[in-house]
Amino acid sequence: MTGFQEQLTGYLTDAHSIEEQALAQLRSAPKIAGTERLAAAFRAHLPETEGHERDIARLLENRDGTPSWIKDTVMKLGGKGFVLFAWASPDTPGKLLAHALSYEALEEASYRLLARVAEHLAAEDVVEVANRIRDEEIAMQERLAACFDDAVDASLRAIGNDDLKEQLRRYLADAHALEMQAIEVLERALSPDAGKLADAYQEHLVETRDHADAVEARLRALGGNRSSLKDTALRAGGMNWALFFEAHPDTPGKVAAFSYAFEHLEIGGYEQLKRVAIRAGDDETAALADRILEQERGAADTIRSLLPEAALRALATA
Repeated sequence: MTGFQEQLTGYLTDAHSIEEQALAQLRSAPKIAGTERLAAAFRAHLPETEGHERDIARLLENRDGTPSWIKDTVMKLGGKGFVLFAWASPDTPGKLLAHALSYEALEEASYRLLARVAEHLAAEDVVEVANRIRDEEIAMQERLAACFDDAVDASLRAIGNDDLKEQLRRYLADAHALEMQAIEVLERALSPDAGKLADAYQEHLVETRDHADAVEARLRALGGNRSSLKDTALRAGGMNWALFFEAHPDTPGKVAAFSYAFEHLEIGGYEQLKRVAIRAGDDETAALADRILEQERGAADTIRSLLPEAALRALATA
């Protein structure tokens, strides 16, 4: 049982670090959001997130634990780097929205895992806090999802929407780069330790390869070429994330949480691609985005349903 308690404390420490990164993002994001609706969503979530950080710190203190200074510092820097990345992109509002949606999904999954571990240990105080924060992270996802139209309009204004076909090709190139990273992550997620999750990853890997081929074919049909530079950078990013999770003893839980978050990054990207295609009058690309969106959402739902199993598999390593 001592090992289980240590693992619970480890999950709480990870949750505190995640909240520190969220705070770093939320304090800067409204300034570069590009739309009042998106900025308002970030502002509304900031006091909630400050409360989350205090709640997790209190739970750690009650267990004679302390936040990890190293993890917190790294995550704070990561949060600031994320904002700088979005700011440096020509379509800042869209990039910011997609990554924020993904991060909220990471938090949701992390708190689902934390709650399951706490239930196993009858730590009711942790269960109550984890479930409450989970619900607030889901509510933030819903606020963000209502911002896609505004974010696309703001992004197109920022990069100049005189040639919508050219912008559509750029969005397709971004989508292909995301799919290449997804392939890298899914290939590395496949492990005998993953249980039913391995079947889900394998099934979605087949879909993801089809997505990459379909997006590239559509891009070529529109006279464009995928950006090999973007693909290389994003594939390297996927590999580095996978190696990070492999270095942790509760890999099944962390890989599942990250995979769930990555599905939401893709959902954010395809929601925007669909809207750009509609504005460009390209029904075929819009239909392709819709088809892929359905499969990305299906994969996310499957991973979410298997998070309790991932938590138990992580406990088995304690």
